[in-house]
Amino acid sequence: MKFCTVDGRRVEYRRLPSSHPRGNAPAMVFLHEGLGSLSMWRDFPQQVADACGCEAIVYSRHGYGRSDPLTEKRAPGFMHHEARVCLPEFLDQLAVERPILLGHSDGASIALIHAGTVPRPLTATVVMAPHVLVEDISIASIQKAREAYLSTDLKIRLGKYHDDPDSAFWGWNDIWLDPAFRDWNIEDCLPGIACPVLAIQGEDDEYGTMDQVARIARQCRDVEWVKLADCRHSPHKDQPRQVIATVAEFVARILD
Repeated sequence: MKFCTVDGRRVEYRRLPSSHPRGNAPAMVFLHEGLGSLSMWRDFPQQVADACGCEAIVYSRHGYGRSDPLTEKRAPGFMHHEARVCLPEFLDQLAVERPILLGHSDGASIALIHAGTVPRPLTATVVMAPHVLVEDISIASIQKAREAYLSTDLKIRLGKYHDDPDSAFWGWNDIWLDPAFRDWNIEDCLPGIACPVLAIQGEDDEYGTMDQVARIARQCRDVEWVKLADCRHSPHKDQPRQVIATVAEFVARILD
């Protein structure tokens, strides 16, 4: 485990070499979901690194994992700030060039914003269960998560992965349920994405519908769209073998 300073805050990260490195392959940078962290990915990044021949770089955003906790409520534009300020600074500190971004949920949205608005070359972008706008199903599920946090042992379970579970949970939950966030939309970023995109969506996702990836497919230049049956909001947990194989095939296609 290592730490660096991003946007004035301490951020934890880890670099995982591939057991079967591909010559001159770019690093793959993992961006976690709204309640995620470096440790919550478990062994998925290493499995992807081994299958793709790419180094995996995994980190916890500000407010999560062992990174510094939040000191104030997030603003509606927090994902744009992560994509345009924090992620570029993180990549610069680690001297990462032309990476493949792999994001899940909020992390997928950050990856799309970065790819579409930051003038920095990317090799590709992989997004799982991305959000490009706020849907009613998202709000309903996030409200249920709030009720669970207040009435079950969810805080204790999150404490295994976050030094400050309240920072992680409320930092995510409060902003998504804020009426000011209801009109959040990143579709204006999509036409600016020049690199190939792999979009993966579970058919049973409780936080978003297929309309999310359909909008990506309509507005990006080079998109491979994969629907997964019997899969909810975390494709890498519900269908890990299929996700890893799909990502490996995608990476091989764009690098060969």
